Amino acid sequence: MTLFVALDAATDVGSVAVGTPGSPAAEVIIGKRRHAADFVPAIEETLHLAGASWRDISGMIVADGPGSFTGLRIAFATALGILRQRPDVALFTAPSLIATALLGSHVAPGPVAALYDALRGEVYAAVCDFTNGVRVVVPPTLTTVAQLASDGVVARLAIGDGTRAHASEILRWTGRSHVEPPAGAPRASMLIELIEAGVATRVADRATWEPSYGRPAEAQARWERTHGRALPGATGG
Repeated sequence: MTLFVALDAATDVGSVAVGTPGSPAAEVIIGKRRHAADFVPAIEETLHLAGASWRDISGMIVADGPGSFTGLRIAFATALGILRQRPDVALFTAPSLIATALLGSHVAPGPVAALYDALRGEVYAAVCDFTNGVRVVVPPTLTTVAQLASDGVVARLAIGDGTRAHASEILRWTGRSHVEPPAGAPRASMLIELIEAGVATRVADRATWEPSYGRPAEAQARWERTHGRALPGATGG
């Protein structure tokens, strides 16, 4: 049996889960913006709740973006730090938005829109239908709720912290109320479910892999606006 540790820090609320695809996972939610301080203790607590130890783990899966620049970096730095001690453990990644859409599919059938707050009136969005397997209707992207609606994208439910600021638009678009955190916060256990669904990707080169941030960090964007050129050595969105 392959036991996975899953980490999600794509939004302000983080989570850690331990389990196998199709099997209930032990899960711990991390307090808002507590990723750096709480990730390692949360992993230890989740392993304890699952009655497991690191000797039982053969895989890790970390939520990819787009999402919080800082959160994504903390999650992957945490995973890579752990895997230096356990190079035999396989590392996987999957979009947090698709995992959150999977969570939403437990509330409503049909296409589900996962929306994370990208500020500036925008959202990081993905729309997926889990009726038969996984059908990605809109892959993870930076957009607006109005644009999704005007493009004719159909969604039966919207979930995530990006729904809060766009409640009226979402109601017109989906015909039902949105699901915001805490119920609509990303869940690391959903990442584990995506492994057998063919959504997760194994990270072959851990030294060079970077999360998909969606767009540059605000500090990088300010530097580039000021200097009129790309920040040397910076990673893109």
